[in-house]
Amino acid sequence: MRTGATEVLVKLPVQFQTVLKCVPDYIIYSDLEENVEGHHTFDVLDQISDDYRRSAPEFSLYNKLRESGREGLEYQTSFGSGPSGALDNPGWKLDKWKFLPMLDRALKHRPDAKWFVFIEPDTYMVWQNMLEYLGRFDPDEPHYIGTGMYIGEVLFAHGGSGFMISRPAMKMVMKYWKENKDWFDEYTAKEWAGDMVLGRAMKDAGVPLFSASPHLQGGSLTGLDWTLNENDKPVWCYAPLTFHHMTTREFHMVWKFEDAWLHYKKGMKTLRFRDIFNGVVQAHLRSERGEWDNMSTGTEYSDEAYEKLPEEDKASLSEEERKAQVSFGHCRAACESKPQCIQFSFVPRKCIISNKLRLGHVAESQCLEYSQVAGKCIRTGKNGAQGDVPGKESSVRSGWIMTRVVEVLEKMDQACSVLEGSVWAT
Repeated sequence: MRTGATEVLVKLPVQFQTVLKCVPDYIIYSDLEENVEGHHTFDVLDQISDDYRRSAPEFSLYNKLRESGREGLEYQTSFGSGPSGALDNPGWKLDKWKFLPMLDRALKHRPDAKWFVFIEPDTYMVWQNMLEYLGRFDPDEPHYIGTGMYIGEVLFAHGGSGFMISRPAMKMVMKYWKENKDWFDEYTAKEWAGDMVLGRAMKDAGVPLFSASPHLQGGSLTGLDWTLNENDKPVWCYAPLTFHHMTTREFHMVWKFEDAWLHYKKGMKTLRFRDIFNGVVQAHLRSERGEWDNMSTGTEYSDEAYEKLPEEDKASLSEEERKAQVSFGHCRAACESKPQCIQFSFVPRKCIISNKLRLGHVAESQCLEYSQVAGKCIRTGKNGAQGDVPGKESSVRSGWIMTRVVEVLEKMDQACSVLEGSVWAT
């Protein structure tokens, strides 16, 4: 597991309470050597050259940690990072240096391991599914498995979704890295994503990426479109390996369900995405939820959106569409007027309808990475309350067309039967 001092105290404990209970052997790599709830974390940045530790701005945080330990952290240093937080956080920038040294240290710590699985502290891993999935591959062959992403021309496995590397591949890439370490230090200094740097090293070492989509998910339960179907691979029908950006509450929700599932069905059925939806998500959908943003994406009805429409499109709007932004009820009517619409969200003077099926989250919440509230969502609304508060006009209200939700689920179940029971897309 890869983590950092700016997030570990908030994000890591839930792993000990849930997923890691099932994992018999794990190691935690960080930028600070310390003990967290009785579990040791190893500093992997001590392998970076002194020149870069002195010159690269992001290492100012690391040097403070080495000098003063956790007491050297400042509040502004640890609050926010990445796409959803403060991009200038050195803790986030420092992370890119960990990937290749982490692989080197893992290979030294477990030289006889057949597989190395790398996740982050907010990555929920379905351990039994992971074991079943890796059992489909020959561990004596070089494998680099993950969810593919591109930065420029470099294809790499997204770190937050998790990735898996066989021992032969680990040996190949570490040999190549050590032979070209100065070049990779310079390359890492110029780039911003450590998982991309690893992908470049893998490619140059002769180990191509094997896609594990849709089994590895880069998002959490809140943002996943359960109707997603890419390249004739409906996520609904397949087995999940990971979810990323999971909150502490989501960890416990899925863990409780998975624990019960394994108790009754281990060895008989493989856990699928649809099982998690039916057991964890579906009960939270209803015709109206106050103070809730179901993350509807699709057609927007608002003054601003109307002004941007060509005249012919304005003239073609139905009566329901023209009134959609007036009220929550009118927004629902606009959704119902579109046969494919499943859900909608409303704030005063703006309605969004969507053909996608998502759970969403508490309204006006912001989830920050690498922060003192990491793993939690902060409401930024005026009254600060959380949960369902029907009728509040200061925040988002959401709804699902429940009869259509049932219809969509039935169609997706039928699509799974065509796959003849296969739970693995790759």
